[in-house]
Amino acid sequence: MISKETNFMEKLFIIIPAYNEEANIENTVREWYPVIKKHNGDGRSRLVVVNDGSTDHTWKILSRLSETMPLLSPLKKKNGGHGSSVLYGYRYAIDKGADFIFQTDADGQTNPAEFEAFWELRQKHDAVIGKRIIRGDGISRKFVENTVCLLLRIFFGAKVPDANAPFRLMKTSLVKKYIKKLPRDYNIPNIMMTTYFAYYHENICFREISFKPRQGGTNSINIKKIIKIGWKALGDFRRLKKEM
Repeated sequence: MISKETNFMEKLFIIIPAYNEEANIENTVREWYPVIKKHNGDGRSRLVVVNDGSTDHTWKILSRLSETMPLLSPLKKKNGGHGSSVLYGYRYAIDKGADFIFQTDADGQTNPAEFEAFWELRQKHDAVIGKRIIRGDGISRKFVENTVCLLLRIFFGAKVPDANAPFRLMKTSLVKKYIKKLPRDYNIPNIMMTTYFAYYHENICFREISFKPRQGGTNSINIKKIIKIGWKALGDFRRLKKEM
């Protein structure tokens, strides 16, 4: 049983990549900030938003919010895509000595109220990963996810229900173990992290989550980009499989 003192001291970093999310970012931060306040790690936990070279007012909004939210840490980097921003956030959390890393996105599709159920499983499993049974972002995205899971099974023999859900709680030690296997700006890190976890039989579990439509703005990853990313991923899968 985990004592209240231990729970209070555990250092949680929530990582949220953001690119041109001025329509969503304030609501997203205000929705997730109570979570980091509750699990504040004696003041050392952080809500980390990685601004991926946004050209709108995302950074300006984050800077304003951080003035009154001491646990909010906005980071700024050159544009490199969603995957590179996720990895940037993971490395930041590792460098800052986080005990747990949680990743979600800035578009308002996930529900902070579902976090506690994941947190309660943190000592039973090294990673708790969301699985989206019903998706509010359309049939095409569900088809893409099913295709990804099929490819992972073919290439790696890894059977997972959802490889890329942006709702995952992981022990930092587990992330640190596998992040070094990925190129620094790898574009689909969560997919490969999930694959590594399954392939090497790490102690993980999947838990159903809700997944709403994007709450505002435009998704920077359209079907054309998905096809391009997918084509590149096939070559990456072959190379990464050889390195296993």
